[in-house]
Amino acid sequence: MTFKDQINKSRLPEHVAVIMDGNGRWARRRGQDRIFGHHRGVKAVRKVVEAAAELGVKYLTLYAFSTENWNRPDAEVSALMDIMIESLNNETKTLVEKQISLRVIGDLNRLSENVRTRLHETMRVTSEGKRLNLVVALSYSSRWEIAEACRQIAVEARDGRISTDQITEDTVSNFLVTTGIPDPALMIRTSGEKRISNFLLWQLAYTELYFTEKLWPDFGKEDFYKAVADFQKRERRYGKTSEQIAENR
Repeated sequence: MTFKDQINKSRLPEHVAVIMDGNGRWARRRGQDRIFGHHRGVKAVRKVVEAAAELGVKYLTLYAFSTENWNRPDAEVSALMDIMIESLNNETKTLVEKQISLRVIGDLNRLSENVRTRLHETMRVTSEGKRLNLVVALSYSSRWEIAEACRQIAVEARDGRISTDQITEDTVSNFLVTTGIPDPALMIRTSGEKRISNFLLWQLAYTELYFTEKLWPDFGKEDFYKAVADFQKRERRYGKTSEQIAENR
């Protein structure tokens, strides 16, 4: 029996987030440069997007490029942006055909005009997709996001549109770049690293975490199904006791 066969379609995580890690190590183990690994990582993206759509997952967020990644060598950053453009050119038609909408979150002002233009065009033409919401975190970090939300809330308070005693958790959530997107139920990280790396810190408060030794270019559909099957074995209590959960079933 495959992992896909073990999945209960009535208990799918509505939102799965993925930290795609290990492209560089995958390439080095093969005597290649890091860029080769990033190119191969695109194939893994395609497989995971297909797997999520086929299962019926509604939201899939991929951590593609952090604000800290701007500190990498210029040649690698430039190559990553080129890969982004190439992927958008190659995959936009497929996204439209498969009813997958694209949304990008992050500090997009740091991207080149060419990249921003292509991203906005793909988001526009895929906006009617209802099968899967594909969210790409690009030039993103959670600390940047939370600081931006604080600044915006401060402006609202300064201008009298909100009072300080009206600020709640929902207020903060509404000023995050993920507003309108449910918090992830499951977060997957590849490559064996066991940390969050400044990714969706607010949103992951009650997310189930899944870590795998697989490097990202080797991560395929069955690996995604395995993570979802593992998720379905867990009891999500949200601070309650197991007995309370059982009573409410």
